[in-house]
Parts: sequence; C-alpha cells; structure tokens
Amino acid sequence: MRVPKFKIGQFVFERPIWQGAMGVRVSAHPLPAAVAEEGCVGTITSMGLGSIDADQKTFIRVSREALVEEIAKSRDQNNGGTDKTLALNVMGALINVNDLVTTAVDKGIKMIVWGAGIPKDLPQVVPDPSVCLVPIISSAKLAGIILKWWQNHYGRAPDAFIIEGMKAGGHLGFKQEQLDQPEIYSLENILQEVLAVVRPYEQQLGRKIPVIVAGGIYTGADIAYMLSLGAAGAQLGTRFVATDECPAAPEFKQAYLDAREEDIEIIHSPVGMLGRVIKNRFLEKVAAKQVKMNCPYHCIKSCDIKTAGFCIARALFNAKKGDLENGLIFAGANVWRVNRIMPVRELIAELVAGIEASPLELPSTSA
Repeated sequence: MRVPKFKIGQFVFERPIWQGAMGVRVSAHPLPAAVAEEGCVGTITSMGLGSIDADQKTFIRVSREALVEEIAKSRDQNNGGTDKTLALNVMGALINVNDLVTTAVDKGIKMIVWGAGIPKDLPQVVPDPSVCLVPIISSAKLAGIILKWWQNHYGRAPDAFIIEGMKAGGHLGFKQEQLDQPEIYSLENILQEVLAVVRPYEQQLGRKIPVIVAGGIYTGADIAYMLSLGAAGAQLGTRFVATDECPAAPEFKQAYLDAREEDIEIIHSPVGMLGRVIKNRFLEKVAAKQVKMNCPYHCIKSCDIKTAGFCIARALFNAKKGDLENGLIFAGANVWRVNRIMPVRELIAELVAGIEASPLELPSTSA
C-alpha cells in the first residue's frame, strides 16, 4: 500500500500517523516535536503539566503557565523543537479546560483535540475557523450528537474525529459490559458506523471529515488495515512511550518492557471511568486501603474525592518520574509486545515500512 498523506483543515501531513497524548508529561517535550519533524501529527498533552504542589488557589494559573512553557519548548528549534504544526490534547473533565484551550490558541496552536467529555460548546470557545477542532469519541452515537449540535448551534462541523477503541491505554470511553463484547464493540465496527454517520455531513459540507482510529494500533500492518477500511489515519500512544524522546523516567519505560500480557488490568479510576493499567505494587496498596488520600486540587470535575481512594494526578505524576511504588502506569492493551526503546525516527520508519509492505489497498475515495 502506498502511504497516503493526511489532510485536516488547511494542514497536510506527510504520513497518516498521530502520536497520542499521554498525560502528566509522559508525552511532553521533546516527543511531540520529534514526531512532527517526521511528517506526522505530534500532540502536546495539557493534562498535568503544572506542578503537583499547586493548590486550589494556584492550580489554574500554574497550569496555564506550564502550558505556555511547554508550547515554547516544543517550538524552540535550538533545543529539539519544531516549526511544524502541533496539536494540543485537552481533557474535557478538567475544571480549567476552557482556559487551557484559549491559552493554547492564543499561543498559536492550530489543532485542539478534545477527549473525556462531549465538547458541545467548543466552537464557542474557539470561534476561529482556522483552528482545527477534533473530538475524541468512542461511538457513532456520540459522533452524531456532536455533528448535529455543532451544526444547529454554530453552523460548524468537526475538522476530524478520533475514535478511541477499547484497546487504548488510560481512561476508556466504554463500560465493562461493552469491554466484555469485543466482537460487537471492535474498532473496525465502530469505524464503519462512524463513517456512515459522517458521510451525509461531508456531502453537505463538500469536504471530508477525516476519521482517525486509536486503541490497539501497533504495527504498520495495523495502520494499513485501518486505512483500507476507510480510516484517514491512526493514532498510537504506547509505541511512542517506548522511544528515546519520550520524557518518562527509565523506570516507567522499563515497566513497559517487563510487562506480560497477564499484567494488563482494567481498573475503576477515581474520575468515574474505567482505565487500562499495568499491575504493580501501587494497585495492591490501593486495594488494601494503604494509600493516603490527599487531593492537592480538585482538577477533574467527575472525581469524587470522598470515594476516590487515591489522587490519580499524583499517582500518574509519581509513575512518570519513576516512583512506581506510588505510581499508576497507564498503558495500551498491546504494551506486552514492547521489547525495546528506539528513536522516534526509527519507529516512524518501521511503521511506514509496514504500511508499504501491506498488500491491502486504499478505498477508491481515498486514492
């Protein structure tokens, strides 16, 4: 298969590969810039950029300042930055999500990816049509809700959708009964359902609404398969953790290298969602109620502090810096397949070669 370019709004990327955003600085600088330099979509995460030592009074300001610094670092070409287009991922459940979005747009970010929630009023927060708005969804129903609402209230449509399937790492947009029926809620099935919902809007608009798939994408052959089914691109997270440019601590990456298939577990997150993690001592301590609950700031609207059991922001921060005894390790379903750390350039080359080697073909509408 030839490797198609990826177009969204006025932007064209040489390769249809997205680097997923991984919170609490796991996908911070220099990772997004390195990905962008390879002609792919590099994504800055806005989750957990601020200091864990902030409090409720300083959280919004500290988070904003940290985001500004992260964007600046990612653009500093003298220190591993890039002048290419970068995306920003925001978590809709954050109490300061709109502040993060407007801050990023003010600093020139032209692509906002919104996950964990329905971004009904995102076009009002970002009225500039030159900024690409990309909701993350887990169903065709959600795609339809967003399309209809945006059309009726703002006369606008998303510039793309990212479908995050049930094999993704971290927080999942699925219930346990759905995870128990993978044959029904497979990424392939959801993709076809979303494409069917999107198609009439594309005809009305006279333009494509690209659909990107995520969750369980591991090889170039996986990407080629999804492209052959009509996806415009594929987003990977776990593979990018296992790169030299990922700023996570060596201990965090080693947990990926050491993980076995039976070590992957679904947990109930304090934010009210299911999450995929690597089992470790910290989870045993949580189960035994040996973790002291300390909420530095109520950063996520849906987090029930009284029943949470632990602060997920602190747990993720600890893991990223290498304190796995007190840290939560988010990972995708295929993390057990990771067997080495490599440069971003080498990973992209491997994925591209896998796409090119595929005997599958692009749909005629994408050719």
